[in-house]
Amino acid sequence: MKKDSSMVIRWRVPFNILILFAWVALSQLTVLSASAQSVNLPDATEIPSHPRILLLNGEEKGIKKTVKADKNWKKAHEMIIKESISMLSQKPAQRKLNGIRLLPVSRESIRRIFYLSYAWRMTKDKRFLERAEKELLTVAAFEDWNPQHYLDVAEMTLAVSIGYDWLFHDLTPQTKTTLKEAIITKGLEPSMLPRNNSWVQRTNNWNQVCNAGMAFGAIAVYEDRPELAKQIIERAIKSVPLVMAGYAPSGAYPEGYTYWGYGTTFNILFIDALQRAFGTDYGLASLPGFLNTGHFVQHMVGPTGKSYNYSDGTESTELNPAMFWLAKRQQDYSILFTEKEYLREDPELVKNRMLPAALIWGAGVKTKKIEAPKELIWVGHGATPVALMRTSWTDKNSIYVGFKGGSPSGSHAQMDIGSFVMDANNERWAMDLGMQDYTTLEAKGVALWDYRQNGQRWEVLRHNNLFHNTLALNNSLQLVKGFAPITGYSDESSFLSAVADLSSIYNNNVLAAERGVAIVDNNYVVVRDEIKTNNKQTTVRWSMVTPAQVTIKADGTAELTQNGKMVQLKAFGPSKITFKTWKTEPIKDFDMENPGTIVVGFETELPANTESALTVLLVPEKATVQPEMQNMSLKKWPLKKAQ
Repeated sequence: MKKDSSMVIRWRVPFNILILFAWVALSQLTVLSASAQSVNLPDATEIPSHPRILLLNGEEKGIKKTVKADKNWKKAHEMIIKESISMLSQKPAQRKLNGIRLLPVSRESIRRIFYLSYAWRMTKDKRFLERAEKELLTVAAFEDWNPQHYLDVAEMTLAVSIGYDWLFHDLTPQTKTTLKEAIITKGLEPSMLPRNNSWVQRTNNWNQVCNAGMAFGAIAVYEDRPELAKQIIERAIKSVPLVMAGYAPSGAYPEGYTYWGYGTTFNILFIDALQRAFGTDYGLASLPGFLNTGHFVQHMVGPTGKSYNYSDGTESTELNPAMFWLAKRQQDYSILFTEKEYLREDPELVKNRMLPAALIWGAGVKTKKIEAPKELIWVGHGATPVALMRTSWTDKNSIYVGFKGGSPSGSHAQMDIGSFVMDANNERWAMDLGMQDYTTLEAKGVALWDYRQNGQRWEVLRHNNLFHNTLALNNSLQLVKGFAPITGYSDESSFLSAVADLSSIYNNNVLAAERGVAIVDNNYVVVRDEIKTNNKQTTVRWSMVTPAQVTIKADGTAELTQNGKMVQLKAFGPSKITFKTWKTEPIKDFDMENPGTIVVGFETELPANTESALTVLLVPEKATVQPEMQNMSLKKWPLKKAQ
């Protein structure tokens, strides 16, 4: 029996990996096919004159009409104008590095130049033109735009290109010459040097951001350096599909919510720029999964307004202008349900450097007619499979669960495989500590990007599985080379759920491991782990990070309280389980503080050569629990097989 069991597991684990390899292979074939297509770029005489980037001449009328007819758009427009007025008295940018990065300066330059250029085009108030010109000349005079960290160059090139293009007919000949030379010598030409352009082959957000920035520069100076411009744009059209393969097959973005806002926004800026300048996007928007990705990011935000911040992400959320572009392409305006709330209520909207793009892409969208989505669960497959479920879109007290599979080896990934977050009664109860600022780690000399099994990345408290809402077996790290697919899910309203196979994440300690997460009867959450041990006893640590106060009761259950609200944790297993807590205080000198948080969970021993189940119920106050849920095996869950 033991021999047969081992044979099953030896096949099962590689099969899960084969699922990932098959998906990657299929995605790459699609990419190769797209990249192999002929890129016939037109001559300079065949493209629109300036302005030709994002907002063509005369398209201001559509924005003005929308602003006049819709109070939410009017508010956003007026915020840009007001903020542009405040910029008139601010000092121009300074070339000041933050660690190894000029990125904060580049991003603020986008915000200022984009806002001021928008304000000029919409009002023709010369104060905005003059202040934008001053900002443009200031950054153009920098000795360089920090090519050793090319994201900085990409964003600065994009900023200057928008200003140069949008203000082209109103700038002095001398200013235009200065800006053109800066775009070419500080942006485009350095990108041709091998030491600066490894991002061309990357499959993460660097590819999207850097290619978009360079393409904006190339389109801005297209008539002046046509051969260089064509070379850069053609390179981008062939390079970007490498990272866009990550959206396949469902639209889930491997790097999570925060980096979705970064990479996808620049990806869409690039596609939009191609479409407006050349009349085609060369098939990029049609790549598998891409146009569905708006559903992913919408479902990633819980009723608390916090994101499911897996990987190097943060809980904070904001308006994503790219969603308006996606909504129009898909003719599905329900994906803007959350975006409408940001337009209406977010007091920090003016911190969003891409806000003018929302008015460009949102022109004609009537926010009053945006309705809530109908789907209560969204399941995405690919490099980072996720299941995102909720009991309501309109009730702030509804239950929300985000659950993930994937691999620690992914871009910006952490050892959070099998982790989840939970909202209920307008509070987040199960949370993710999120990313630690890179600068703080780099300053301590941490090898942050060392993804090897024993790499220093996993010594960071926030990165390893001991401080995520998942399992640690025998106090070990998750396996970097493992991959956990979502194998089934249910969209039944009374049993929203998903199951992930975690076997290859833990197969150095056990033969098999599965985790299922469900919202039952719209009332409470069930987390069930089924584990098959090998010939050794296994110590299981079940962990959940929470911002709540934790009280361990006499019966071994845990009571979580915050803001006068309560959730109870009950656990069931082969033997009696008593909850305990662990502190989230820094362990190494490079760890950040994690104030107001604690880990609640338990440790239990599973005998050798057994199949065991651990069930945890997360029960909000006044919820009624079905007694049978503590013993219902995953095989009895009403699951659909994942496609």
